[in-house]
Amino acid sequence: MDHNKLALPVGTTLDRFIMRKQEDFPYATGELSQLLRDIALAAKIVNREINRSGLIDIAGAYGNRNVQGEDQQKLDVIANIRFIRALRNGGEVCTIISEEDDDIIQTGNNQGKYVVAIDPLDGSSNIDVNVSIGTIFSIYRRISPTGREGGSADCLQPGTHQVAAGYVIYGSSTMLVYTTGNGVNGFTYEPSLGEFFLSHPNIQTPKTGTVYSINEGSSDSFSPGVVAFVQQCKTEKFSARYIGSLVADFHRNLLKGGIYIYPATAKTPGGKLRLMYECNPLAFIVEQAGGKSSNGQQRTLEIEPQTCHERCPLFIGSKELVEQAEALLAQEKKAPEAAA
Repeated sequence: MDHNKLALPVGTTLDRFIMRKQEDFPYATGELSQLLRDIALAAKIVNREINRSGLIDIAGAYGNRNVQGEDQQKLDVIANIRFIRALRNGGEVCTIISEEDDDIIQTGNNQGKYVVAIDPLDGSSNIDVNVSIGTIFSIYRRISPTGREGGSADCLQPGTHQVAAGYVIYGSSTMLVYTTGNGVNGFTYEPSLGEFFLSHPNIQTPKTGTVYSINEGSSDSFSPGVVAFVQQCKTEKFSARYIGSLVADFHRNLLKGGIYIYPATAKTPGGKLRLMYECNPLAFIVEQAGGKSSNGQQRTLEIEPQTCHERCPLFIGSKELVEQAEALLAQEKKAPEAAA
């Protein structure tokens, strides 16, 4: 009998994978690897809190509103504290942008070489109904000299300057998916061992798909180009799938193919999703997986941010579907010009 079959390998842990991939960074000295471990640690703690939310009083509204004007949930606040604490204690990050804080957060680590933009708990309004939620993060290398606090120039870098980005999805299983610009890899959390294990190596998103994700409750304020694309999806018998948690919708389409759209509307003419800690990190991931992301006209990663909480329309997913949507939006722009 082959004794090895009695104890099959459990797989590659996130820590081991990060160490093996450290040579991907031309300036690698270990700080980025440690930073990714800090994020993974905070994700484990937040995962524990989410799994306990129905047993102790940490679900529901907190009673405050964040800078976006959205009602904060208790777990929003808890996740924000956990990630900020982990990043501050890790020592690699000088400055943080968080969805839950109005201002730039200074960690006190003035020697830190990195800036993090983070949505600590995306889709938190779905907590009370047990729907998948997530964390989205983006990592930039600071551009100001070390030894002082990071500033707005460090934070307001275009998405092309990201050195790493990722998300955690807390669902039927908890997964961490990230890229450092050398492909996309996914890790599933094994709670009995307390480790993330490589489960989805070298993720490649399909070039097209048959799923579209959009909140059609706002369809009366969609632009003609968006209306035309949605109608095209229906004509081609696509499936409509909209969970209401950006991470969950994006994750499904990344693996199976499809497009997620949050367009500009009459209510939100500049879009609703935040460029720095929602659109940019997911755009980096989807491009590394062979997909595409834009605001309908311009590549997401090339948008020059003006404010930390800037909003942006988002068309993201399978490359061919995003390009079809962009083509219809371009026709929309040409129509008034032709009429004139």
